[in-house]
Amino acid sequence: MEKPLASYQNLTDTRQMSENTYFADQFLIAMPQMADPNFHKSVTYLCEHNAEGAMGITINRPMDMTVGEMLGQINIPVLDERLHNKQLLLGGPVQPERGFVLHSPASEWDSSLQISKDISLTSSGDILQAIGENQGPDKFLIVLGYAGWGAGQLEKEIIENTWLNGPADHKIIFDSKFNERWAQAAETIGIDLEKLSTLSGHA
Repeated sequence: MEKPLASYQNLTDTRQMSENTYFADQFLIAMPQMADPNFHKSVTYLCEHNAEGAMGITINRPMDMTVGEMLGQINIPVLDERLHNKQLLLGGPVQPERGFVLHSPASEWDSSLQISKDISLTSSGDILQAIGENQGPDKFLIVLGYAGWGAGQLEKEIIENTWLNGPADHKIIFDSKFNERWAQAAETIGIDLEKLSTLSGHA
């Protein structure tokens, strides 16, 4: 598994773009006109964003596979039967063969990035073993792949109104229904995406 970028900077002001404005620990919400099928109606949690680029995990793309099935394929015992009902997610189009766990902090893992005081991203196999044994973090998503942007690319796309961005809501990340996350994420910044869809359809 590939380790994400090395550093990030949190900012509270998300509405004004500048060379020092980064959006880690925030939601990136696709505008209704987003045509790319990888990101249409998507919500991506930005794990890192700095001068070198950005890396995030899309949180509303369930795959046709459960966490229990995935762990079984890599020979990790599944002692927690609930994992057979928990869906695996497609975290983004970059390196979809690589796995990541987005989770509430718990214990120490071999390769983790602490994004905020409440959320970490781990790319080492020890956390998968712990999850299979029901010894993992309380809240987690297991994803394949990630979303990535080169230097300056994400800033340009935000200025071009490809994305909305706003503060992440941990309940949306871990508890909401997948098909409701896009609208809920926009609601946290006071945006009704259905109205935006109607307006863009008549533009």
